[in-house]
Amino acid sequence: MTRSTREVLESHLAHREEGDLEADLAENYDPDVVLLSWGEGAGRGLDAVRHRAGLLSSYLGPGAFRYEALMVEGDFGMLRWSGRSPQVRVRNGVDSFVVRDGRIVAQTIYYAVQDGRSQSHGG
Repeated sequence: MTRSTREVLESHLAHREEGDLEADLAENYDPDVVLLSWGEGAGRGLDAVRHRAGLLSSYLGPGAFRYEALMVEGDFGMLRWSGRSPQVRVRNGVDSFVVRDGRIVAQTIYYAVQDGRSQSHGG
């Protein structure tokens, strides 16, 4: 039985909260997943996911995320999130997903990194 988009994305978030990237990849990602992110451009495959997760972890460390909202419609999902470490703050994190046959087949990633001491105004 194929998992729903919500089930896949909730599993993805649970694994990320636990800091278990490899379990997330094995359970939730298609091996040929397509990734798009402003900072890194286009990528494909599980190594591209590992690379982008490593970049984010270099800013924040594992488990420093707050998942704010998850929206799902059919095969599509959108996640709003933020993160904080003593050095930096990540704001306006938004990932979108396409899930087919119980696996993430495409993901877009956007977030803004700010110095943890700076004050930011506006939105």
